[in-house]
Amino acid sequence: MHILVTNDDGVTAPGLLALAQEMRKLGKVTVFAPDRNWSASGHVKTMDRPLRVRETVLADGTSAFACDGAPSDCVALPLLGFLQEEIDLVISGINPNANIGHDITYSGTVTAAMEAVIAGVKGIAVSLNSPEGHKGPLDYSTAAVVGRRVAEKVIANGLPEGVVLNVNVPYLRESELAGYMVTRQGLRVYRDALDARVDPRGKPYFWIGGEAPTGVFEDGTDFGALEDGYVSITPLHLDLTSYKAMEVLRKWEF
Repeated sequence: MHILVTNDDGVTAPGLLALAQEMRKLGKVTVFAPDRNWSASGHVKTMDRPLRVRETVLADGTSAFACDGAPSDCVALPLLGFLQEEIDLVISGINPNANIGHDITYSGTVTAAMEAVIAGVKGIAVSLNSPEGHKGPLDYSTAAVVGRRVAEKVIANGLPEGVVLNVNVPYLRESELAGYMVTRQGLRVYRDALDARVDPRGKPYFWIGGEAPTGVFEDGTDFGALEDGYVSITPLHLDLTSYKAMEVLRKWEF
């Protein structure tokens, strides 16, 4: 079993190390991750410049590859032949914040796992629902164990074609988890605000800021599961077609 571990927070991120260490219990692990933070980068693939890869060493002394490309590049390169040994599973994370609802369209963590599925390899994304305003290092141990347990099930049972698993873990001890819940994608509520400023040379510049996002509490959703202390496992399909809308549009006269 050869497992590729990646993320969107960069090769030095503690969540990546925690996930890699836990996944080594299942087989051979190769870490291939961006050399910088690509949070909220979405599904990016670099086409207009060369990509550079260097070997590096993680905090536990194990080797890894760092790439100057996006998270999706860090999956595409190994699958396209940078690594000679075939990859059986790609797992992305552990993101320090939840990726729920509309977050998945922004998330480099999720779209890295999607890149694997596009290539016909099983993909899992793991994110931690850390408390807002948390001070100090985060504890990724529970999320790492959850990632391993989900990976074990995927290895044993496989996944439907075109499906990526989006796993979100409450910030709790493993013994405090209410359980595991298969969920649907919920509704994320954003409170973005535009902060317009002027630089010392008199030119305008802008920040997208605002309050932290929340969600709509509904039973059976990713947000609802996390609020109730459950691990949320959402199967996402790469087919984004709205079939109900197709029926409506077919009635239009063009």
